[in-house]
Amino acid sequence: MEEGTSKEPSHSCCTEEAFQWDTREDCDVRQILDRIGDKWSLLVIALLDDRSMRFTELKRTIDGISQRMLTVTLRQLERDGLVLRTVYPVVPPRVDYELTPLGVTLHDTIQSLVTWTEKHQTEIATSRARYDAAAAVPVV
Repeated sequence: MEEGTSKEPSHSCCTEEAFQWDTREDCDVRQILDRIGDKWSLLVIALLDDRSMRFTELKRTIDGISQRMLTVTLRQLERDGLVLRTVYPVVPPRVDYELTPLGVTLHDTIQSLVTWTEKHQTEIATSRARYDAAAAVPVV
């Protein structure tokens, strides 16, 4: 089990008033958001949108991910019920990964985030350049 996650759901940290934005470390909602919000999980979910993929295909497609990190990410997504792992009894072994119905619903949400990012990327780039230019000016 991953450090910082619990085996059993504990809804005690999330009251109705604070359900969406509970910042306590042991909050289930926060743990799920931490998982699905990391860069590797988002990429895997996006790639598995419309088809299943083999491990080596995922590794080759995701620039910069190590074999270990891809393995950990896929296991976590499988544990959360977002990815289905299918092992075929052939030699050499063949393992395919695909989104579960729950994972598909998450992909739809991620697509909204990507659309927002594409729409606002110029504004964000301008803001970053302005910030970096101001930070480069020495304070006297």
